[in-house]
Amino acid sequence: MVQADPHFARSDILRSFNHSQVYLILGDTIITIGLLAGFFSLLRRRLDPLLLWFALFAVLYGLRLELEYQLLWDLGLHPAVLGHISLAIDYLVPIPAFFFFRQVDLFKGNGRALATIVWPIALCCALAALVLGSSDALRIINNVFILAALFAVALLLFRHRGGSPDYVLVRRGLLIFIACAFFDNITGIWGHFYNIEPFSFLVLLGYLGIVAGRRTLAKEQQLTVLQKELDIAQQIQLSILPASLPVSQSFKVAARYLPMTSIAGDFYDFLVPTDSEIGLLIADVSGHGIPAALIASMVKLAATIQSASIAFPSNLLLGMNSALLGNTQRQYVTAAYVYINASSQELRYSGAGHPPMLLLRDGVLTEIAENGIPLALFADASYETVTLPMQAGDRLVLYTDGLLEATNAHNEEFGSARLHNLIRETSDQPLADAADKIMLKIQQWSAAQTDDLTVLICDYKA
Repeated sequence: MVQADPHFARSDILRSFNHSQVYLILGDTIITIGLLAGFFSLLRRRLDPLLLWFALFAVLYGLRLELEYQLLWDLGLHPAVLGHISLAIDYLVPIPAFFFFRQVDLFKGNGRALATIVWPIALCCALAALVLGSSDALRIINNVFILAALFAVALLLFRHRGGSPDYVLVRRGLLIFIACAFFDNITGIWGHFYNIEPFSFLVLLGYLGIVAGRRTLAKEQQLTVLQKELDIAQQIQLSILPASLPVSQSFKVAARYLPMTSIAGDFYDFLVPTDSEIGLLIADVSGHGIPAALIASMVKLAATIQSASIAFPSNLLLGMNSALLGNTQRQYVTAAYVYINASSQELRYSGAGHPPMLLLRDGVLTEIAENGIPLALFADASYETVTLPMQAGDRLVLYTDGLLEATNAHNEEFGSARLHNLIRETSDQPLADAADKIMLKIQQWSAAQTDDLTVLICDYKA
């Protein structure tokens, strides 16, 4: 149990309060600034390490100040726990400071090594302080440690002059703070009555706040520009997909496309030379994001120039391979193409490393696999075509591997067996409803979408 000193006079209490209240108010101000910075960082779309280190630095320093000038000490009350915490915080304060300075690239070369060395030592000392508590030895170690760190930082600052406006601001604030901290830590070894370091810290905090604000604003502007560019890229990519579904007396088609990100590498197209003919093309570019989307645009062009081969799937894929070869930066493309002719009542199918097409006929599901190697890999690639008769009521399903590889919370893939059952279950549903249900089931199965999802369904009406 903590007891107050009975000899502590009321005048001493007032004198202590008058001395401490300035530092307590200063500590509250610094903590508030830190909390606001941390709150602002959390409100942003992405966590900003610079703001978070700034916030943690300010909050720890403010707490240190609050504990150092607690009236409990002057009243003769010495709770052991608060003493342990106070000393531990003394060691923790430099850690976010060094990480902040590394974020603004204040340290170069040896400075980065210094920052890497300082924070583990400080953390170990903080843990020791929590366990062992306050002692003259630990206080002296703390002062020596801080003085050594400040001296090393000052030396680095004098060696690296000039630089960006942000560097100059941080350097100026640090030199002011270091000068005052040197004075306080040196005199603190013998004891002193007036502490000027917190005021210099407020000046440093102002400079750091300006730098953090500038950097945050610059990042926000960069993100805004990048988002606008991504929006444009998404619009361009959507423009390469068919604007409408083909209308025919012989066929009915539904398509569903769900990219993993705003832009993706899946692609599909309809080639419709006459009312009685249709070609369905589906492709999947390896990788994701902007590179895959750019190559998907190239796939569109490569398919468009194969107009003479619409009725010959193997020739169409061969021509696309030649057009893409050497232009995809080592990324490859899987593709599948089916040509249906209502006049001859037959289909022709060819694939390039793509999941097999599915044919649903009278409730029986059959995989149609006639695969060559993926596109854009080898100049001597060859592709074969399989030809099959068509019957009224046949349903064809083309899809990308994102449907098969969708995984649930137990890391279990959806797989071909579940997809086959799902297609059978939706066989009596209208085409659009069947496509919607397939995509919905995949999404419900997936713990998180890890690939683009595309499905094409075609009903042959004869």
